[in-house]
Amino acid sequence: MPIIDNTGKVLGGVGLGRLKPVAAVYDFAVDGGAVGDIPLRGDAVPAGAIIVDALLHVDGALVSANGTAALRAEAAGDIQTAAAATAAPWNGTGPKRASLTATSPPVKTTARRPIVLSIGTAALTAGRFTVVLWVVEL
Repeated sequence: MPIIDNTGKVLGGVGLGRLKPVAAVYDFAVDGGAVGDIPLRGDAVPAGAIIVDALLHVDGALVSANGTAALRAEAAGDIQTAAAATAAPWNGTGPKRASLTATSPPVKTTARRPIVLSIGTAALTAGRFTVVLWVVEL
């Protein structure tokens, strides 16, 4: 279900905002794997949201000769820093933590943004994953 704008927002500093999930999917069979940026299918991160945690579920390991993969919402690698497609967190299936975790400095968006997969060095030839960001809107 897409995220509903303004739901759970902190209103005038009264009370606490609720954590909301923002989820998106990458699937090589649908999205391709060319070097460059691929906006993921799913929710966008609302403007002014603070991203406090990021989880991945890798359904199919990324495959590439020597490519790298990173995830961003606001700036390069802010969700997952660039890592070889053949290395963690991309190389095995199952639930994973992205490099942005609950103990990392949070990320604040300046505009409504999609979650973007940045592929570097060489194209991907396979892979599928879901990313879930936990955000608070101010």
